[in-house]
Amino acid sequence: MIGVVTAQLRTTDLEASIRFWTEAVGLELDFVYGDFYAGISTGAGRFHLKHVDAPDPSIAFVRQGDHFHLYLDTDDARDALAALAAKGIHPVTPLHETDWGTREFAILDDQGHTIYFGERLLG
Repeated sequence: MIGVVTAQLRTTDLEASIRFWTEAVGLELDFVYGDFYAGISTGAGRFHLKHVDAPDPSIAFVRQGDHFHLYLDTDDARDALAALAAKGIHPVTPLHETDWGTREFAILDDQGHTIYFGERLLG
């Protein structure tokens, strides 16, 4: 049985990305392996950061197609947005309610990955 799915984001600056996710977003650093790999915990989930030499080529594709790299569930999207804004992180997709019963917004991480935050409104 599968328990957790772990995504991977590519970064050209591992230390800066770790700072972004832990200090700005408020997630936990699980581990660092050498100078090229790290794990970030979201509480119920996790994702990994991998150092690469060139920017992630999916960044432009995701932005042009209105896709996302990560979708992070939150209990309160308004509070999450306010906490991020207090640290100078502003949405690229404003807070809005969807037809499928969520309240969402999107930001860009330090590398330009599109990250959605979503709150379920319906059971």
